[in-house]
Amino acid sequence: MNEIINLQSIISNFKFQGKAVKAEPYGNGHINDTFCLENELEDGTHKRYILQRMNKDIFLKPVELMENVMGVTSWIRKKIIAAGGDPERETLNVIPSIDGNSYYLDEKGEYWRSYIFIEDATCFDLVENPEDFYNSALSFGNFQRLLADYPAATLHETIVNFHNTVDRMEKFKKAVEADKVGLAGSAKKEIEFVMERANDTRVICDALRDKQIPLRVTHNDTKLNNIMIDNQTGKGLCVIDLDTVMPGSALYDYGDSIRFGASTAAEDEKDLSKVSCDMELFKVYTKGYIEGCGGSLTEHEIMLLPMGAKLMTLECGMRFLTDYLEGDVYFKIHREGHNLDRARTQFKLVADMEQKWDQMMSIVKEYV
Repeated sequence: MNEIINLQSIISNFKFQGKAVKAEPYGNGHINDTFCLENELEDGTHKRYILQRMNKDIFLKPVELMENVMGVTSWIRKKIIAAGGDPERETLNVIPSIDGNSYYLDEKGEYWRSYIFIEDATCFDLVENPEDFYNSALSFGNFQRLLADYPAATLHETIVNFHNTVDRMEKFKKAVEADKVGLAGSAKKEIEFVMERANDTRVICDALRDKQIPLRVTHNDTKLNNIMIDNQTGKGLCVIDLDTVMPGSALYDYGDSIRFGASTAAEDEKDLSKVSCDMELFKVYTKGYIEGCGGSLTEHEIMLLPMGAKLMTLECGMRFLTDYLEGDVYFKIHREGHNLDRARTQFKLVADMEQKWDQMMSIVKEYV
């Protein structure tokens, strides 16, 4: 009950139903502090909530972040109700504070928020079979479909230039030029690999700028564990963790899913012979994502899906290599040269995609 005592003043500042009888740390997230509350209602039944302290070191503008969350979840909720669905299980539901805000600012300057706990559902950390990957694609595609007509430009950028590959390229070039810890010489091949693909980094940014593809609401963290899976049906129920929702391209979400979900090896695999892009998983995810989007993607977006996969992988590799050249200041490392190993893995995946480009293009053409 220690957490109840520590959290009681926080709990009392939200419009919860019933009285809190239990509060304990929940989940395995690395960014926010998360607790599960169990409240007893007047009729003796129990209702659970998620309570989170937002990490303001990562998310510098929590109020803007919550404005994004409220806008997106309110929009999705209306669509779910219109379709006869269950809005308490199929989207996140924010519990207001007693002063009517979507968050509570405590006396220490910490920002807190709460959601209704989604019952009878589970999230999984790893893709165990192609069906899991297909279901995750359906869920993220459906998320995109529900928000296809949302005014994406009204959203705040919670992390500025997060998937701006042109900006990432400029930062990379500066890190190479500065070579502040003297490691550029040990990564000559990797640096050349990125420089040879500098023009590629402009493709999606230019397409957005020139309105060849629409600006959309993007999730930007499309991992399997950000989908609640219904315990009864085994199907994706609700997309969660909306902290990085912001304006961007659907190609970002799709591409990042392929990057980590269709790779045959771990992100830091040192044996590069084990690293490739599994074409069966690529096909499975592409099918699910396009089906989930329900016709909301344009033909040009569909034809650019392979480029989305390649660019998100290249971007990730660039970020690892930039961090390596700057002395491992951003990503946590567990061995010497860890970020260089990570970069090499991403670049091997990019090279493999390039070799399989015709195959990837033929797969997406089936859906045009």
